[in-house]
Amino acid sequence: MKHMLIMRATAEAVEASKQLDFNEVLNAMGAYNESMIKAGVMVAGEGLSYEPGYVVDFAAEPPIVSDGPYGEVHELFNGFWIIQTATAEEALEWAKRCPSARAGKLEVRRVHEDADFEAFADNEYVQKEKEWRAELGAN
Repeated sequence: MKHMLIMRATAEAVEASKQLDFNEVLNAMGAYNESMIKAGVMVAGEGLSYEPGYVVDFAAEPPIVSDGPYGEVHELFNGFWIIQTATAEEALEWAKRCPSARAGKLEVRRVHEDADFEAFADNEYVQKEKEWRAELGAN
């Protein structure tokens, strides 16, 4: 099963990061990523820049675009990983090892699988989704 690990900031994490040597952060995160790659669980992962960022708000028609990211620190989404594990517990174990989340938060969310849509197997876009994944080389 796939899970997305979503790194979120907290005010404490932002303050703590000001005291860290960025080279040490890079080394710790690199070693973490390398351990997931060597274990065969990492599918993808990226860090996210604060600039430029936008928020598309669908509360109006047409949608309103404003500069982002969000103003509240706890709402910031700083990066993510997609990992493939046998169980949710294994995904949580990997999440707990993340060195850069020590003062922040790491959200763990299961990624939908084909089995979640079996009741809609004849839907055109459920079928196309399978084809698109095959074209993109993803599971």
